[in-house]
Amino acid sequence: MSRVVCIVGMGLIGGSIAMALKESGYSSHIICVDKNEEHSQTAIKMGLANESLSLEEGVKRANLILLCTPVDTICNLLPQVLDHIKRMQKQGARHKIVADMGSTKWKIAKSVKEHSMRKFYVAVHPIAGTEYSGPQAAINGLFRDKNAILCDGNLSNSIARNEVWQMLETIGMTVSEMDSCNHDLHVAYVSHISHITSFSLALSVLEKEKNEQNILTLAASGFESTVRLAKSNAQTWAPILTQNGEFITQVIDSYIEKMTLFKRHIEQNNSAALIEMMQSANAITKILK
Repeated sequence: MSRVVCIVGMGLIGGSIAMALKESGYSSHIICVDKNEEHSQTAIKMGLANESLSLEEGVKRANLILLCTPVDTICNLLPQVLDHIKRMQKQGARHKIVADMGSTKWKIAKSVKEHSMRKFYVAVHPIAGTEYSGPQAAINGLFRDKNAILCDGNLSNSIARNEVWQMLETIGMTVSEMDSCNHDLHVAYVSHISHITSFSLALSVLEKEKNEQNILTLAASGFESTVRLAKSNAQTWAPILTQNGEFITQVIDSYIEKMTLFKRHIEQNNSAALIEMMQSANAITKILK
């Protein structure tokens, strides 16, 4: 059955999901909800969405509601969506399911922990994206052969959990499960610190190297790949970093400790210690083959 899907937040993730859902046949009708009218119109012109509606009307018309806004906005929107679902079910509406696509999970889950309609919510983190934003950044196949983490699945009813799981597999993702607290801890280490490192390196280079041509002339692929994430949308990433602040600050402390060690060994001209640290770091290649 082709579902009606309401996507709240038609940016890179929302637009790419819309594209994937249509291509896979999972949904033939996509409703767009976005406070940025330009994003809504762009999504419709690109064929990502069939129409643009208010949040309440979108929830009313859809079988599945996907929240693809920045994570701080999701914390505000999710209780509202569950309130709409509760009211509509009292009026005889069919069951509806809501899932969020945020890259932090614990605070979002906490925002509806005691909500009477919590069982109709599924917490998801699709591990996919680029440094670009907006519906024009949507990519066909963005989620294909990527991982998705479904969090706290035991708190969702089986119908909601299975439907969202099926949706993720339909767009080509491999699904695994994790509780929201462990998710946020691990994602701080393997994702969020990469963005902070990229932002920090970009700021350091821009501060010390005033000649743009020197940057262009001397920048090699290593520099380009490291600072690529510094082009990421600040409006998206500031809420992620603050929401996951407890774990991210732990990671930053560990990162600073390692950077301080490198600095000390370089100052002391200690090649043997540098080689030992770098060879230890080489072990990551056994994981990321």
